[in-house]
Amino acid sequence: MQWSTALLLALTAPSSALIRFQCSQLVRERLDPLVSPGLVPSPHVHQIVGGNSFNATMEQAKDMPGESTCTTCQFSEDFSNYWTAVLYFRARNGTYKRVPQHANAGFDGSTGGGMTVYYMQDPLYDTAQKSKVTAFKPGFRMFVGDINARTKEQAAHFRQLTYTCMDDAGSREHETVAFPNHVCPYGIMTSTRFPTCWDGVNYDSPDHMAHMAYPVNGTFESAAPCPATHPVRTSQVMYEVIWDTSSFNDPNDWPEDGKQPFVWSFGDATGYGNHGDYVFGWKDQALQNILDTQCYASSCGGKQQSIADMNKCAGLKETVSEDIDGWLDALPGGHQAQYS
Repeated sequence: MQWSTALLLALTAPSSALIRFQCSQLVRERLDPLVSPGLVPSPHVHQIVGGNSFNATMEQAKDMPGESTCTTCQFSEDFSNYWTAVLYFRARNGTYKRVPQHANAGFDGSTGGGMTVYYMQDPLYDTAQKSKVTAFKPGFRMFVGDINARTKEQAAHFRQLTYTCMDDAGSREHETVAFPNHVCPYGIMTSTRFPTCWDGVNYDSPDHMAHMAYPVNGTFESAAPCPATHPVRTSQVMYEVIWDTSSFNDPNDWPEDGKQPFVWSFGDATGYGNHGDYVFGWKDQALQNILDTQCYASSCGGKQQSIADMNKCAGLKETVSEDIDGWLDALPGGHQAQYS
């Protein structure tokens, strides 16, 4: 899959937006149309936000605005789908319980807590956003992370997947690449940052990663250049998900061996296997128009809807019928906690 020369020339257009918005939760279930399209159920539970055309296949999903009737995201022309794995608590007796989610500060009332999505030309702290980028186009998709990573070394390539142990709703410091090993009074925030350098040709790749790359000799935060193999600079897509761990903060309920008690729905109890999935689905030129506008966060114009209207799209009918919320002897799909 390729983009035309005309689209590549559009990269010279100026961009100056930092887009930050909330999406209510669409559905939680074992579906993964990016990594395991058509497999019902997929290996582990995900939590998904965005357009309601989300389904088990989506292999050729290029007209998500046309296929969707609504979206759980604040921008009503964003029918993209964004998803992550789901966090569980492992009790002292070995059973598991799904960890609920907080909505981010300022977005109270979002169904299921959802997630906050960013599109950034420059680091979050740089409100000028002076870099020139282009919006993705229909058919674009990507994945970040290594589901099999269980050590810091194995996760090193994906250095921008982090955790923040939150004392309160405003906590944003001391990010780690592994699960926090102590009580987090308010919750644990996961930040999933996707690569920002595109090969200029492919919408996707077999592993959903090879068409994208990180900057060379530095990071997105240091404004390092893109590699020659991936010369096109794109916005950094970032997810923030806040897991409400407050109900599980009694150390007497934690495993007796002293290990931290949280585990991803695919069995990773180290945190190094953190990952995220993205399928682009903005309508027409809506995203590019916003990127070409001087704006910040919720002032970015476009067609926006209220949290109440976002929530009307939540609750997509489940394809997989199973208990993912009770106290479980094993994680859905038969997974058990893995600490190495």
